[in-house]
Amino acid sequence: MPRTPRNHRPKNGLPGFLRPLFWDTDFPSIRWPRDRDQVTARILASSDWKAITWLRRRLSDEGLREWFLAHKGRDLDPPRLRFWELVLDLPKREVDHWIESMKRDPWHRRTS
Repeated sequence: MPRTPRNHRPKNGLPGFLRPLFWDTDFPSIRWPRDRDQVTARILASSDWKAITWLRRRLSDEGLREWFLAHKGRDLDPPRLRFWELVLDLPKREVDHWIESMKRDPWHRRTS
């Protein structure tokens, strides 16, 4: 089977440079915007600046801000939440609440 270039993006798919983020998923089956929430969460949790830039072009900062507010930080670690709080002008009280909620979660306490 021939390899596709790393930055190649199949129709409605994701660019190849995002493939390592989805090592546990059937990458060719992921579609934007159908899988937007999953893709956004994965990129925000564990990606490099190239992927972040790609995501910001797709959602815009306002769309990203809306995603954060709708998903309440979606289990991002406190340093990442604080970064996005500043970049997207997220409400500090809400970000504080997300972080406090995380600290009460037994899984987070176990892995922190």
